[in-house]
Amino acid sequence: MSEKAATPRAASRAPRPTGAPRAAAGVVGASRPTEAADFVVPWPPASRALTAIVAVAVALSLSFMQQRSSGTELAAILRTELNRYSPGEKLPSSRALVERHRVSPVTVSRALAELAAEGLVTTRPGAGAFRAEPRSEAPRPVDTSWQEIALSAEPAGDQVPRSVDASGVVATLGVPGPGVIELNGGYLHSDLQPERALGAALARAGRRPGAWGRPPVEGVPELRAWFAREIAGAGGPLAASDVLVTAGGQSALTAALRALAAPGAPVLVESPTYPGMLAVARASGLRPVPVPLDADGVRTDLLADAFRASGARLFVCQPLFQNPTGAVLAAERRREVLRVARAAGAFVIEDDFARLLVHGDAPTPPPTLIADDGDGTVVHVRSLTKATSANLRVGALAARGPVLDRLRAIQVVDSFFVPRPLQEAALELVGSPAWPRHLRLIAGELTARRNALTTALHQELPALAGQEAGPGPAYGHDPARGGLYVPPGGYHLWLRLPDGTDEAALTGAALRAGVAVAAGRPYFAAEPPAAHLRLSFASASGTGEITEGVRRLRTACEELGVPVR
Repeated sequence: MSEKAATPRAASRAPRPTGAPRAAAGVVGASRPTEAADFVVPWPPASRALTAIVAVAVALSLSFMQQRSSGTELAAILRTELNRYSPGEKLPSSRALVERHRVSPVTVSRALAELAAEGLVTTRPGAGAFRAEPRSEAPRPVDTSWQEIALSAEPAGDQVPRSVDASGVVATLGVPGPGVIELNGGYLHSDLQPERALGAALARAGRRPGAWGRPPVEGVPELRAWFAREIAGAGGPLAASDVLVTAGGQSALTAALRALAAPGAPVLVESPTYPGMLAVARASGLRPVPVPLDADGVRTDLLADAFRASGARLFVCQPLFQNPTGAVLAAERRREVLRVARAAGAFVIEDDFARLLVHGDAPTPPPTLIADDGDGTVVHVRSLTKATSANLRVGALAARGPVLDRLRAIQVVDSFFVPRPLQEAALELVGSPAWPRHLRLIAGELTARRNALTTALHQELPALAGQEAGPGPAYGHDPARGGLYVPPGGYHLWLRLPDGTDEAALTGAALRAGVAVAAGRPYFAAEPPAAHLRLSFASASGTGEITEGVRRLRTACEELGVPVR
Protein backbone atom coordinates (compact mmCIF):
# COMPACT_ATOMS: atom_id res chain seq x y z
CA MET A 1 0.00 0.00 0.00
CA SER A 2 1.46 3.33 -0.99
CA GLU A 3 1.41 6.36 1.24
CA LYS A 4 -0.15 9.21 -0.72
CA ALA A 5 0.37 12.30 1.41
CA ALA A 6 -2.08 14.99 0.32
CA THR A 7 -1.45 18.71 0.65
CA PRO A 8 -3.93 21.61 0.47
CA ARG A 9 -2.70 22.24 -3.09
CA ALA A 10 -3.19 18.78 -4.55
CA ALA A 11 -6.10 16.35 -4.70
CA SER A 12 -5.36 12.78 -3.75
CA ARG A 13 -6.85 9.46 -4.62
CA ALA A 14 -9.27 8.02 -2.09
CA PRO A 15 -7.37 5.70 0.25
CA ARG A 16 -7.51 1.98 -0.50
CA PRO A 17 -8.15 -0.21 2.54
CA THR A 18 -5.16 -2.18 3.74
CA GLY A 19 -4.96 -5.50 1.96
CA ALA A 20 -7.49 -4.53 -0.74
CA PRO A 21 -6.62 -6.34 -3.96
CA ARG A 22 -5.54 -4.46 -7.06
CA ALA A 23 -7.05 -5.15 -10.43
CA ALA A 24 -5.07 -7.94 -12.07
CA ALA A 25 -3.49 -7.38 -15.47
CA GLY A 26 -1.75 -10.65 -16.18
CA VAL A 27 0.65 -10.62 -13.22
CA VAL A 28 0.19 -10.48 -9.52
CA GLY A 29 0.11 -6.93 -8.22
CA ALA A 30 -0.64 -5.27 -11.60
CA SER A 31 -3.06 -2.36 -11.63
CA ARG A 32 -5.31 -0.83 -14.27
CA PRO A 33 -4.16 2.28 -16.16
CA THR A 34 -4.61 5.56 -14.34
CA GLU A 35 -7.40 7.78 -15.59
CA ALA A 36 -8.15 11.41 -14.90
CA ALA A 37 -11.27 10.40 -12.98
CA ASP A 38 -9.12 8.57 -10.45
CA PHE A 39 -7.81 11.90 -9.22
CA VAL A 40 -11.18 13.55 -8.62
CA VAL A 41 -12.18 13.40 -4.96
CA PRO A 42 -15.04 15.03 -3.08
CA TRP A 43 -14.25 18.60 -2.08
CA PRO A 44 -16.24 21.01 0.05
CA PRO A 45 -18.38 23.53 -1.89
CA ALA A 46 -15.83 26.27 -1.17
CA SER A 47 -13.19 24.24 -3.00
CA ARG A 48 -15.10 23.50 -6.21
CA ALA A 49 -13.06 26.02 -8.13
CA LEU A 50 -9.88 24.32 -6.98
CA THR A 51 -11.36 20.96 -8.00
CA ALA A 52 -11.98 22.30 -11.48
CA ILE A 53 -8.43 23.58 -11.73
CA VAL A 54 -7.03 20.21 -10.65
CA ALA A 55 -9.26 18.37 -13.14
CA VAL A 56 -8.11 20.63 -15.97
CA ALA A 57 -4.45 20.17 -14.96
CA VAL A 58 -4.82 16.38 -14.89
CA ALA A 59 -6.58 16.40 -18.25
CA LEU A 60 -3.81 18.50 -19.77
CA SER A 61 -1.19 16.17 -18.28
CA LEU A 62 -2.91 13.10 -19.74
CA SER A 63 -3.26 14.88 -23.08
CA PHE A 64 0.46 15.64 -23.02
CA MET A 65 1.30 11.97 -22.41
CA GLN A 66 -1.00 10.92 -25.23
CA GLN A 67 0.64 13.42 -27.58
CA ARG A 68 4.06 12.03 -26.74
CA SER A 69 2.85 8.52 -27.55
CA SER A 70 1.15 9.70 -30.75
CA GLY A 71 4.30 11.55 -31.79
CA THR A 72 6.34 8.37 -31.51
CA GLU A 73 3.75 6.45 -33.55
CA LEU A 74 3.69 9.11 -36.28
CA ALA A 75 7.49 9.17 -36.38
CA ALA A 76 7.45 5.41 -37.02
CA ILE A 77 5.03 5.90 -39.94
CA LEU A 78 7.07 8.73 -41.47
CA ARG A 79 10.27 6.73 -41.05
CA THR A 80 8.88 4.02 -43.36
CA GLU A 81 7.73 6.63 -45.92
CA LEU A 82 11.06 8.45 -46.24
CA ASN A 83 12.24 6.19 -49.09
CA ARG A 84 9.64 7.85 -51.32
CA TYR A 85 11.64 11.06 -51.22
CA SER A 86 15.02 11.86 -52.68
CA PRO A 87 17.76 13.31 -50.46
CA GLY A 88 17.08 16.99 -50.04
CA GLU A 89 13.46 16.67 -51.24
CA LYS A 90 10.83 18.50 -49.22
CA LEU A 91 8.38 16.48 -47.14
CA PRO A 92 4.67 17.35 -46.95
CA SER A 93 3.89 20.42 -44.90
CA SER A 94 2.91 20.17 -41.25
CA ARG A 95 -0.64 21.15 -42.18
CA ALA A 96 -0.80 18.34 -44.75
CA LEU A 97 0.49 15.84 -42.20
CA VAL A 98 -2.10 17.02 -39.66
CA GLU A 99 -4.91 16.46 -42.15
CA ARG A 100 -3.59 13.18 -43.55
CA HIS A 101 -2.94 11.48 -40.22
CA ARG A 102 -5.62 13.28 -38.21
CA VAL A 103 -3.27 14.34 -35.43
CA SER A 104 -2.55 17.63 -33.72
CA PRO A 105 0.17 20.09 -34.84
CA VAL A 106 2.04 19.31 -31.61
CA THR A 107 2.14 15.61 -32.52
CA VAL A 108 3.53 16.44 -35.98
CA SER A 109 6.16 18.70 -34.43
CA ARG A 110 7.23 15.95 -32.01
CA ALA A 111 7.45 13.34 -34.77
CA LEU A 112 9.60 15.58 -37.00
CA ALA A 113 11.84 16.47 -34.05
CA GLU A 114 12.39 12.75 -33.35
CA LEU A 115 13.37 12.09 -36.99
CA ALA A 116 15.65 15.14 -36.98
CA ALA A 117 17.42 13.85 -33.86
CA GLU A 118 18.06 10.58 -35.72
CA GLY A 119 19.59 12.46 -38.66
CA LEU A 120 16.84 11.34 -41.06
CA VAL A 121 15.34 14.76 -41.78
CA THR A 122 16.43 18.37 -41.56
CA THR A 123 14.14 21.25 -40.73
CA ARG A 124 14.50 24.83 -41.96
CA PRO A 125 12.52 27.58 -40.24
CA GLY A 126 9.90 28.93 -42.62
CA ALA A 127 10.73 26.39 -45.32
CA GLY A 128 9.65 23.04 -43.87
CA ALA A 129 11.18 19.59 -43.41
CA PHE A 130 13.44 17.84 -45.91
CA ARG A 131 14.90 14.36 -46.23
CA ALA A 132 18.47 14.51 -44.96
CA GLU A 133 21.40 13.95 -47.27
CA PRO A 134 23.00 10.52 -46.81
CA ARG A 135 26.29 10.41 -44.97
CA SER A 136 29.22 10.60 -47.34
CA GLU A 137 30.96 7.60 -45.83
CA ALA A 138 30.36 4.97 -43.22
CA PRO A 139 31.86 5.76 -39.82
CA ARG A 140 35.30 4.27 -39.38
CA PRO A 141 35.33 1.32 -36.96
CA VAL A 142 37.00 2.21 -33.68
CA ASP A 143 39.88 -0.07 -32.71
CA THR A 144 39.86 -0.27 -28.90
CA SER A 145 42.09 -3.32 -28.57
CA TRP A 146 44.85 -1.15 -27.03
CA GLN A 147 42.62 -0.57 -23.99
CA GLU A 148 43.02 -4.20 -22.89
CA ILE A 149 46.70 -3.50 -22.25
CA ALA A 150 46.16 -0.04 -20.73
CA LEU A 151 43.52 -1.27 -18.29
CA SER A 152 45.52 -4.32 -17.21
CA ALA A 153 49.00 -2.85 -16.88
CA GLU A 154 49.87 -1.90 -13.29
CA PRO A 155 52.97 -0.26 -11.84
CA ALA A 156 55.54 -2.75 -10.59
CA GLY A 157 54.77 -2.04 -6.93
CA ASP A 158 51.01 -2.30 -7.31
CA GLN A 159 49.86 -5.86 -6.66
CA VAL A 160 46.12 -5.09 -6.42
CA PRO A 161 44.03 -5.55 -9.60
CA ARG A 162 41.98 -2.46 -10.43
CA SER A 163 39.31 -4.25 -12.45
CA VAL A 164 35.76 -3.81 -11.15
CA ASP A 165 33.08 -6.49 -10.85
CA ALA A 166 29.80 -4.61 -10.63
CA SER A 167 27.55 -7.64 -11.16
CA GLY A 168 26.33 -7.69 -7.57
CA VAL A 169 25.36 -4.01 -7.77
CA VAL A 170 23.78 -4.25 -11.21
CA ALA A 171 21.62 -7.14 -9.99
CA THR A 172 19.89 -4.82 -7.52
CA LEU A 173 19.64 -1.87 -9.92
CA GLY A 174 18.36 -3.62 -13.03
CA VAL A 175 14.67 -3.72 -13.88
CA PRO A 176 13.38 -7.26 -14.56
CA GLY A 177 11.54 -8.01 -17.76
CA PRO A 178 7.75 -7.99 -18.14
CA GLY A 179 6.02 -10.56 -15.96
CA VAL A 180 9.15 -11.28 -13.87
CA ILE A 181 8.65 -10.99 -10.10
CA GLU A 182 11.44 -8.98 -8.50
CA LEU A 183 12.83 -10.66 -5.39
CA ASN A 184 16.35 -9.34 -5.92
CA GLY A 185 15.84 -5.58 -5.73
CA GLY A 186 17.54 -3.22 -3.31
CA TYR A 187 14.86 -0.53 -3.10
CA LEU A 188 11.25 -0.16 -1.99
CA HIS A 189 8.56 -1.04 -4.49
CA SER A 190 6.80 2.02 -5.88
CA ASP A 191 3.74 1.14 -3.76
CA LEU A 192 5.86 1.72 -0.64
CA GLN A 193 7.51 4.95 -1.78
CA PRO A 194 6.10 8.27 -0.52
CA GLU A 195 5.65 9.55 -4.06
CA ARG A 196 3.16 12.31 -3.32
CA ALA A 197 5.05 13.49 -0.26
CA LEU A 198 8.25 13.53 -2.33
CA GLY A 199 6.55 15.47 -5.12
CA ALA A 200 5.11 18.00 -2.69
CA ALA A 201 8.48 18.39 -0.93
CA LEU A 202 10.27 18.95 -4.23
CA ALA A 203 7.70 21.54 -5.30
CA ARG A 204 7.98 23.43 -2.00
CA ALA A 205 11.77 23.24 -2.10
CA GLY A 206 11.91 24.73 -5.58
CA ARG A 207 10.03 27.79 -4.35
CA ARG A 208 12.25 28.41 -1.33
CA PRO A 209 14.21 31.69 -1.50
CA GLY A 210 17.75 30.87 -2.61
CA ALA A 211 16.90 27.26 -3.39
CA TRP A 212 18.80 27.45 -6.69
CA GLY A 213 21.84 29.17 -5.26
CA ARG A 214 25.14 27.39 -4.76
CA PRO A 215 25.10 25.56 -1.40
CA PRO A 216 28.00 25.21 1.05
CA VAL A 217 30.20 22.32 -0.07
CA GLU A 218 29.59 20.61 3.29
CA GLY A 219 25.82 20.76 2.80
CA VAL A 220 22.88 22.94 3.82
CA PRO A 221 23.34 23.69 7.56
CA GLU A 222 19.77 22.73 8.54
CA LEU A 223 20.09 19.34 6.83
CA ARG A 224 23.47 18.71 8.47
CA ALA A 225 21.90 19.49 11.85
CA TRP A 226 19.00 17.11 11.16
CA PHE A 227 21.39 14.29 10.26
CA ALA A 228 23.49 14.97 13.38
CA ARG A 229 20.42 14.58 15.61
CA GLU A 230 19.28 11.44 13.80
CA ILE A 231 22.69 9.76 13.89
CA ALA A 232 23.68 10.47 17.49
CA GLY A 233 20.31 11.17 19.10
CA ALA A 234 19.22 14.35 20.85
CA GLY A 235 22.09 15.70 22.93
CA GLY A 236 24.50 13.17 21.40
CA PRO A 237 28.20 13.63 20.66
CA LEU A 238 27.69 15.01 17.13
CA ALA A 239 27.23 18.60 15.97
CA ALA A 240 26.12 19.82 12.57
CA SER A 241 29.75 20.72 11.89
CA ASP A 242 30.65 16.99 12.17
CA VAL A 243 28.40 16.07 9.22
CA LEU A 244 28.89 16.25 5.45
CA VAL A 245 25.90 15.87 3.10
CA THR A 246 26.61 13.35 0.33
CA ALA A 247 24.93 12.16 -2.85
CA GLY A 248 23.56 9.01 -1.20
CA GLY A 249 25.17 6.18 0.75
CA GLN A 250 27.24 4.76 -2.11
CA SER A 251 28.93 8.11 -2.65
CA ALA A 252 29.62 8.36 1.08
CA LEU A 253 31.19 4.88 1.16
CA THR A 254 33.37 5.72 -1.82
CA ALA A 255 34.64 8.93 -0.21
CA ALA A 256 35.29 7.20 3.12
CA LEU A 257 37.25 4.30 1.61
CA ARG A 258 39.37 6.60 -0.52
CA ALA A 259 40.03 8.92 2.40
CA LEU A 260 40.95 6.28 4.97
CA ALA A 261 43.04 3.74 3.04
CA ALA A 262 45.85 4.17 0.52
CA PRO A 263 45.85 2.17 -2.75
CA GLY A 264 47.14 -1.33 -2.11
CA ALA A 265 46.18 -1.29 1.57
CA PRO A 266 44.12 -4.06 3.19
CA VAL A 267 40.62 -3.26 4.45
CA LEU A 268 38.71 -5.60 6.77
CA VAL A 269 35.15 -6.41 5.72
CA GLU A 270 32.38 -8.60 7.08
CA SER A 271 31.89 -11.93 5.34
CA PRO A 272 29.44 -11.95 3.62
CA THR A 273 28.92 -8.26 2.93
CA TYR A 274 27.42 -5.69 0.55
CA PRO A 275 28.80 -6.20 -3.01
CA GLY A 276 28.74 -2.46 -3.74
CA MET A 277 31.26 -1.85 -0.98
CA LEU A 278 33.54 -4.63 -2.28
CA ALA A 279 33.35 -3.11 -5.76
CA VAL A 280 34.24 0.35 -4.46
CA ALA A 281 37.17 -1.02 -2.43
CA ARG A 282 38.63 -2.89 -5.40
CA ALA A 283 38.09 0.05 -7.74
CA SER A 284 40.11 2.14 -5.25
CA GLY A 285 42.94 -0.40 -5.30
CA LEU A 286 42.23 -1.78 -1.82
CA ARG A 287 42.45 -5.43 -0.74
CA PRO A 288 39.26 -6.62 1.03
CA VAL A 289 40.10 -9.07 3.84
CA PRO A 290 37.02 -11.03 5.02
CA VAL A 291 36.13 -11.47 8.70
CA PRO A 292 33.35 -14.05 9.33
CA LEU A 293 30.20 -13.18 11.23
CA ASP A 294 27.44 -15.16 12.91
CA ALA A 295 23.98 -14.46 14.30
CA ASP A 296 25.41 -11.79 16.65
CA GLY A 297 27.33 -9.94 13.95
CA VAL A 298 31.05 -9.88 13.21
CA ARG A 299 33.14 -12.30 15.28
CA THR A 300 35.29 -9.93 17.29
CA ASP A 301 37.80 -12.63 18.26
CA LEU A 302 38.58 -13.10 14.57
CA LEU A 303 38.51 -9.33 14.02
CA ALA A 304 41.42 -8.84 16.38
CA ASP A 305 43.34 -11.65 14.62
CA ALA A 306 42.61 -10.08 11.22
CA PHE A 307 43.98 -6.70 12.33
CA ARG A 308 47.19 -8.33 13.55
CA ALA A 309 47.67 -10.58 10.52
CA SER A 310 46.88 -8.02 7.82
CA GLY A 311 48.12 -4.78 9.33
CA ALA A 312 44.86 -3.17 8.24
CA ARG A 313 43.87 0.24 9.59
CA LEU A 314 40.24 0.13 8.47
CA PHE A 315 37.18 -2.05 9.14
CA VAL A 316 33.86 -1.66 7.31
CA CYS A 317 30.73 -3.02 8.99
CA GLN A 318 26.94 -2.84 9.02
CA PRO A 319 26.00 -3.29 12.71
CA LEU A 320 22.24 -3.01 12.11
CA PHE A 321 20.28 -5.37 9.79
CA GLN A 322 23.45 -6.37 7.98
CA ASN A 323 23.33 -6.91 4.23
CA PRO A 324 22.81 -9.72 3.29
CA THR A 325 22.31 -11.66 6.55
CA GLY A 326 20.12 -9.22 8.51
CA ALA A 327 22.26 -9.76 11.64
CA VAL A 328 22.32 -7.18 14.44
CA LEU A 329 25.63 -6.66 16.24
CA ALA A 330 25.25 -7.84 19.85
CA ALA A 331 25.77 -5.35 22.67
CA GLU A 332 28.99 -6.91 24.00
CA ARG A 333 30.44 -7.08 20.50
CA ARG A 334 29.66 -3.40 19.88
CA ARG A 335 32.01 -2.48 22.71
CA GLU A 336 34.59 -5.01 21.54
CA VAL A 337 34.62 -3.70 17.95
CA LEU A 338 35.46 -0.22 19.21
CA ARG A 339 38.10 -1.53 21.63
CA VAL A 340 39.80 -3.77 19.06
CA ALA A 341 39.84 -1.05 16.40
CA ARG A 342 41.19 1.53 18.85
CA ALA A 343 43.96 -0.85 19.93
CA ALA A 344 44.92 -1.35 16.28
CA GLY A 345 44.91 2.39 15.61
CA ALA A 346 42.23 1.78 12.99
CA PHE A 347 39.06 3.46 11.79
CA VAL A 348 35.63 1.81 11.64
CA ILE A 349 33.26 2.74 8.82
CA GLU A 350 29.73 2.20 10.14
CA ASP A 351 27.34 1.73 7.20
CA ASP A 352 23.97 2.37 8.84
CA PHE A 353 21.98 1.93 5.63
CA ALA A 354 18.83 0.26 7.04
CA ARG A 355 18.06 2.07 10.31
CA LEU A 356 14.87 3.53 8.85
CA LEU A 357 13.70 0.06 7.78
CA VAL A 358 12.96 -1.34 11.23
CA HIS A 359 9.98 -3.71 11.25
CA GLY A 360 6.75 -3.01 13.08
CA ASP A 361 7.18 -5.91 15.53
CA ALA A 362 10.84 -5.22 16.34
CA PRO A 363 12.21 -3.85 19.61
CA THR A 364 13.85 -0.43 19.63
CA PRO A 365 17.10 -0.77 17.67
CA PRO A 366 20.40 -0.12 19.45
CA PRO A 367 22.05 3.28 19.01
CA THR A 368 24.68 3.88 16.37
CA LEU A 369 28.29 2.91 17.02
CA ILE A 370 29.37 6.53 16.64
CA ALA A 371 27.02 7.48 19.49
CA ASP A 372 29.15 5.30 21.84
CA ASP A 373 32.49 6.32 20.30
CA GLY A 374 34.59 8.53 22.55
CA ASP A 375 37.78 8.50 20.46
CA GLY A 376 36.79 9.50 16.93
CA THR A 377 37.24 5.92 15.75
CA VAL A 378 33.95 5.68 13.83
CA VAL A 379 33.11 7.25 10.48
CA HIS A 380 29.35 6.96 10.06
CA VAL A 381 27.46 6.58 6.76
CA ARG A 382 23.72 7.27 6.54
CA SER A 383 21.27 7.67 3.65
CA LEU A 384 17.62 8.56 3.03
CA THR A 385 17.49 6.58 -0.21
CA LYS A 386 16.53 3.12 1.06
CA ALA A 387 13.49 4.40 2.96
CA THR A 388 12.21 6.67 0.18
CA SER A 389 13.21 6.30 -3.46
CA ALA A 390 16.28 5.33 -5.43
CA ASN A 391 16.16 8.85 -6.88
CA LEU A 392 16.43 10.69 -3.55
CA ARG A 393 20.19 10.34 -3.44
CA VAL A 394 20.84 12.28 -0.24
CA GLY A 395 23.04 10.87 2.51
CA ALA A 396 25.58 11.90 5.11
CA LEU A 397 29.07 11.23 6.42
CA ALA A 398 29.68 11.90 10.11
CA ALA A 399 33.10 11.96 11.76
CA ARG A 400 35.11 13.88 14.34
CA GLY A 401 38.68 15.09 14.24
CA PRO A 402 41.10 15.77 11.36
CA VAL A 403 39.63 12.91 9.32
CA LEU A 404 36.63 15.13 8.55
CA ASP A 405 38.89 17.53 6.63
CA ARG A 406 40.13 14.69 4.45
CA LEU A 407 36.61 13.42 3.85
CA ARG A 408 35.52 16.93 2.84
CA ALA A 409 38.45 17.28 0.44
CA ILE A 410 37.71 13.95 -1.25
CA GLN A 411 34.05 14.82 -1.68
CA VAL A 412 34.74 18.29 -3.08
CA VAL A 413 37.19 16.92 -5.64
CA ASP A 414 34.79 14.14 -6.66
CA SER A 415 31.47 15.96 -6.91
CA PHE A 416 31.79 19.60 -5.68
CA PHE A 417 28.48 19.44 -3.74
CA VAL A 418 25.03 17.88 -3.64
CA PRO A 419 22.53 20.00 -5.64
CA ARG A 420 20.81 22.42 -3.31
CA PRO A 421 17.24 21.79 -4.56
CA LEU A 422 17.66 18.11 -3.68
CA GLN A 423 18.91 18.97 -0.20
CA GLU A 424 16.03 21.41 0.30
CA ALA A 425 13.56 18.75 -0.86
CA ALA A 426 15.01 16.28 1.65
CA LEU A 427 14.57 18.89 4.41
CA GLU A 428 10.99 19.52 3.37
CA LEU A 429 10.25 15.78 3.40
CA VAL A 430 11.72 14.90 6.79
CA GLY A 431 10.16 17.98 8.35
CA SER A 432 6.65 17.26 7.09
CA PRO A 433 3.84 15.38 8.92
CA ALA A 434 4.00 12.83 6.08
CA TRP A 435 7.45 11.63 7.18
CA PRO A 436 6.57 9.83 10.47
CA ARG A 437 3.43 8.46 8.80
CA HIS A 438 5.55 7.04 6.01
CA LEU A 439 7.98 5.39 8.42
CA ARG A 440 5.09 3.76 10.28
CA LEU A 441 3.65 2.58 6.97
CA ILE A 442 6.81 0.89 5.74
CA ALA A 443 7.43 -0.66 9.18
CA GLY A 444 4.07 -2.42 8.98
CA GLU A 445 4.31 -3.27 5.29
CA LEU A 446 7.82 -4.69 5.55
CA THR A 447 6.67 -6.85 8.46
CA ALA A 448 3.77 -8.22 6.40
CA ARG A 449 5.99 -8.90 3.40
CA ARG A 450 8.67 -10.54 5.54
CA ASN A 451 6.08 -12.82 7.13
CA ALA A 452 4.64 -13.68 3.71
CA LEU A 453 8.10 -14.64 2.46
CA THR A 454 8.98 -16.79 5.47
CA THR A 455 5.59 -18.52 5.36
CA ALA A 456 5.91 -19.23 1.64
CA LEU A 457 9.43 -20.61 2.10
CA HIS A 458 8.31 -23.02 4.81
CA GLN A 459 5.37 -24.17 2.70
CA GLU A 460 7.04 -24.39 -0.71
CA LEU A 461 10.76 -24.83 0.07
CA PRO A 462 11.07 -26.27 3.58
CA ALA A 463 14.46 -27.79 2.74
CA LEU A 464 15.86 -24.32 2.07
CA ALA A 465 14.07 -22.72 5.00
CA GLY A 466 15.50 -25.39 7.29
CA GLN A 467 19.10 -24.79 6.20
CA GLU A 468 21.29 -22.90 8.63
CA ALA A 469 21.68 -19.42 7.17
CA GLY A 470 25.48 -19.33 7.10
CA PRO A 471 28.79 -20.62 8.44
CA GLY A 472 29.01 -21.71 12.04
CA PRO A 473 26.59 -23.86 14.05
CA ALA A 474 24.79 -20.91 15.64
CA TYR A 475 24.58 -18.64 12.60
CA GLY A 476 21.02 -17.56 11.90
CA HIS A 477 19.58 -20.37 14.00
CA ASP A 478 15.95 -19.87 14.94
CA PRO A 479 14.50 -23.06 16.45
CA ALA A 480 10.94 -21.76 16.17
CA ARG A 481 11.35 -21.54 12.40
CA GLY A 482 13.52 -24.56 11.79
CA GLY A 483 16.79 -22.73 11.25
CA LEU A 484 15.76 -19.75 9.08
CA TYR A 485 16.98 -16.44 10.51
CA VAL A 486 14.23 -13.80 10.42
CA PRO A 487 15.70 -10.31 10.84
CA PRO A 488 13.83 -7.60 12.78
CA GLY A 489 14.58 -5.01 10.10
CA GLY A 490 15.85 -4.52 6.57
CA TYR A 491 14.33 -5.97 3.44
CA HIS A 492 15.90 -9.36 2.70
CA LEU A 493 16.37 -12.97 3.82
CA TRP A 494 19.61 -14.90 3.38
CA LEU A 495 19.26 -18.56 2.41
CA ARG A 496 21.95 -21.18 2.47
CA LEU A 497 21.46 -23.66 -0.37
CA PRO A 498 22.03 -27.41 -0.06
CA ASP A 499 25.62 -28.53 -0.59
CA GLY A 500 26.51 -28.98 -4.23
CA THR A 501 23.91 -26.50 -5.54
CA ASP A 502 25.04 -24.44 -8.53
CA GLU A 503 23.69 -21.04 -7.53
CA ALA A 504 24.37 -19.50 -10.95
CA ALA A 505 22.34 -22.23 -12.62
CA LEU A 506 19.58 -21.80 -10.04
CA THR A 507 19.30 -18.03 -10.53
CA GLY A 508 19.15 -18.60 -14.29
CA ALA A 509 16.43 -21.24 -13.94
CA ALA A 510 14.52 -18.93 -11.58
CA LEU A 511 14.59 -16.15 -14.16
CA ARG A 512 13.23 -18.54 -16.81
CA ALA A 513 10.46 -19.43 -14.34
CA GLY A 514 9.61 -15.75 -13.93
CA VAL A 515 11.29 -14.68 -10.69
CA ALA A 516 14.54 -12.75 -10.19
CA VAL A 517 16.67 -13.70 -7.17
CA ALA A 518 20.21 -12.69 -6.17
CA ALA A 519 23.07 -15.20 -6.15
CA GLY A 520 25.21 -15.24 -3.02
CA ARG A 521 28.69 -15.32 -4.60
CA PRO A 522 29.08 -11.52 -5.10
CA TYR A 523 28.60 -11.01 -1.34
CA PHE A 524 31.87 -12.75 -0.45
CA ALA A 525 35.32 -11.16 -0.67
CA ALA A 526 36.92 -14.62 -0.94
CA GLU A 527 35.73 -18.15 -1.68
CA PRO A 528 32.29 -18.68 -0.09
CA PRO A 529 31.75 -21.57 2.35
CA ALA A 530 28.53 -22.58 0.54
CA ALA A 531 26.05 -21.46 -2.10
CA HIS A 532 23.47 -18.88 -1.02
CA LEU A 533 20.54 -16.83 -2.27
CA ARG A 534 19.39 -13.42 -1.11
CA LEU A 535 15.63 -12.82 -1.39
CA SER A 536 14.25 -9.29 -1.11
CA PHE A 537 10.71 -8.72 0.10
CA ALA A 538 10.70 -4.91 -0.35
CA SER A 539 10.91 -4.81 -4.15
CA ALA A 540 7.79 -6.95 -4.73
CA SER A 541 4.39 -5.32 -5.15
CA GLY A 542 2.75 -7.15 -2.25
CA THR A 543 2.34 -10.37 -0.31
CA GLY A 544 0.56 -12.13 -3.16
CA GLU A 545 3.42 -11.50 -5.55
CA ILE A 546 5.94 -12.68 -2.93
CA THR A 547 4.05 -15.96 -2.49
CA GLU A 548 3.89 -16.47 -6.26
CA GLY A 549 7.60 -15.66 -6.54
CA VAL A 550 8.48 -18.44 -4.09
CA ARG A 551 6.31 -20.87 -6.08
CA ARG A 552 8.26 -19.97 -9.20
CA LEU A 553 11.52 -20.44 -7.30
CA ARG A 554 10.34 -23.92 -6.35
CA THR A 555 9.76 -24.66 -10.05
CA ALA A 556 13.37 -23.65 -10.73
CA CYS A 557 14.66 -25.85 -7.90
CA GLU A 558 12.70 -28.83 -9.20
CA GLU A 559 14.07 -28.26 -12.71
CA LEU A 560 17.64 -28.53 -11.39
CA GLY A 561 16.95 -31.27 -8.85
CA VAL A 562 17.60 -29.04 -5.83
CA PRO A 563 15.88 -30.61 -2.78
CA VAL A 564 12.79 -28.68 -1.75
CA ARG A 565 11.60 -30.93 1.11
